[in-house]
Amino acid sequence: QDQLVESGGGLVQAGGSLRLSCAASGTILSMNTMGWYRQAPGQQREFVAVITSSGVTKYGDAVKGRFTITMGKAQITASLQMNSLKPEDTAVYYCNAVRGSRSFWGQGTQVTVSS
Repeated sequence: QDQLVESGGGLVQAGGSLRLSCAASGTILSMNTMGWYRQAPGQQREFVAVITSSGVTKYGDAVKGRFTITMGKAQITASLQMNSLKPEDTAVYYCNAVRGSRSFWGQGTQVTVSS
């Protein structure tokens, strides 16, 4: 069964960088889109970024110009390069992938940005 596994979260100072990775396990079938969402305590899940299998990207307003999403050639992995991090970027980050009518979610990885 397809599963998404995230890695790369952690604690970083404001202004620093982190790179999150997401890998689909249990499959060799490519995804149509892969993306990232985040959820801070007491808040709703927020869209961060998405990339399509053709390389089209879209970013949430809060991260434009600071975050970059990429997808691996096999289209079963994705990364999120996060630069110029701010305390308000602190959240649990979730990977999402879509293939046809199916949507997959990872378990989440914590990102904490200290001021």
